[in-house]
Amino acid sequence: MLSSKVVYILRYFDSTGLAESSRILLTAAGVEWIEEHPEWPQEKPNQPHGRMPVLIEKSTDGSPDFVICESSNIERYLARTYGFLPVDFKQAALQEQVRDLISDVNGLFTSYVYCQNANDRAMLFAKFESLLDTLIETQTALLKDNGSTGRMFGNSLSYADIVAYGFYINILINAAQFKPDIANLIKPKLTPELVKLISTVEVDPLIEKHKSKDGSLVAVVSV
Repeated sequence: MLSSKVVYILRYFDSTGLAESSRILLTAAGVEWIEEHPEWPQEKPNQPHGRMPVLIEKSTDGSPDFVICESSNIERYLARTYGFLPVDFKQAALQEQVRDLISDVNGLFTSYVYCQNANDRAMLFAKFESLLDTLIETQTALLKDNGSTGRMFGNSLSYADIVAYGFYINILINAAQFKPDIANLIKPKLTPELVKLISTVEVDPLIEKHKSKDGSLVAVVSV
């Protein structure tokens, strides 16, 4: 039976993937939450948009539970609710645009993975690498502008920090199941500023209870 203390249920596959940043946000928020792994594709018709991740916010007043989907939508809802995005729209937009760039990089890698034509796959991976370079340059510039503290904005854990960490867990560790040499290709691209961000986020007291399904990212980038 579900505990009355549970505030959220996060539904996703039993892997890091598109739910990792939401897991970190839920942990950093200090709320009670659990994770469900629906049978797939049997449960696909029962999910909003037929997709995961899905976030369920449990009702406390007898009204219907609040249910949303789409990874970045879930992240932004949690980030705004628990103060990891600024209230000021302009300041929030500076962080959200970096998240949207991550989405585009992820999209190119996904297209590469599922492409069957060898020539097209090579073209897609080249596009992925090019946009990844842009992402790394953008994040590094933000880190430098913020004093090379290991945080992109301000002096505490932010939405931009969390989604950056979640992205690099996926692309450096989880993506190896689709391209075994990907870590060796990407690690040389990482700047000292990004390595410091990864280390800073991983040891942040707010997420010390978070245990990634893929293990320590610091251990990967330090090798």
